[in-house]
Amino acid sequence: MDEPHLKVLVVDDEPLATERLQLLLARSGGVDLVGTASDGEGAVRMAEALGPDLMLLDIAMPGMDGIDVARALASRRPCPAVVFVTAFDQFAVAAFEVQAVDYLMKPVDPDRLGRALDRARSYLRHRDESPEQRLPGSSPFLEEFWASDLTGLVRIASRDIDRISAERDYMRLHVGPRSWLIHHSMSALEEGLDPELFVRLHRSAIVRRDFIAGFQRNPSGRWIARLADGNEQPVGRLYSDSVRAIAGR
Repeated sequence: MDEPHLKVLVVDDEPLATERLQLLLARSGGVDLVGTASDGEGAVRMAEALGPDLMLLDIAMPGMDGIDVARALASRRPCPAVVFVTAFDQFAVAAFEVQAVDYLMKPVDPDRLGRALDRARSYLRHRDESPEQRLPGSSPFLEEFWASDLTGLVRIASRDIDRISAERDYMRLHVGPRSWLIHHSMSALEEGLDPELFVRLHRSAIVRRDFIAGFQRNPSGRWIARLADGNEQPVGRLYSDSVRAIAGR
């Protein structure tokens, strides 16, 4: 059985950008454009009246910006999926905080838009299957991050992160052999990540619990965590209790 068409609302204060998205959507299968809005206040009103499945939402708009729109609609049930479409990459942190499904850079590539539409469909399927778990804002913990790379922005699920290391004002997210920098504080990450999945072992390091292969003491008596990839992570003195808690001692 074919999936129902995605009802899409486009929000952008630039007429040419709106027109481009309309043309791209017209070439995409399984999509119904239900309306367009040119400002944040109008977007909220139209979303409440039309009940779109997905909003293609610009961020930098006068008055109520796209992040404000997403927050205003977060309590709506069901809340539409949000894909941000913007010319700027500095809003990526704010985007994951409102649990955007995707983040597209202008000018939008047709193939990239197609992948975003597929992500929206997947999000909506899971939301409808488990609404208590999938509605934006339902989890108290950070579930994903957006990080810049040479091709644009990359979406990183928290559960896929092996470890996080501090580099001055930035945090490096390590996923297998790859890593990305995000502008965040270690204390905010420690507070935001699920403590059942992650543990802070040092003032400059957070590690996924199941990525820890074991512990050993160095000649000075300090704990060293052995990681699944063969690396070692010193345990700060302030975090020795974490070792005992993990080991059940």
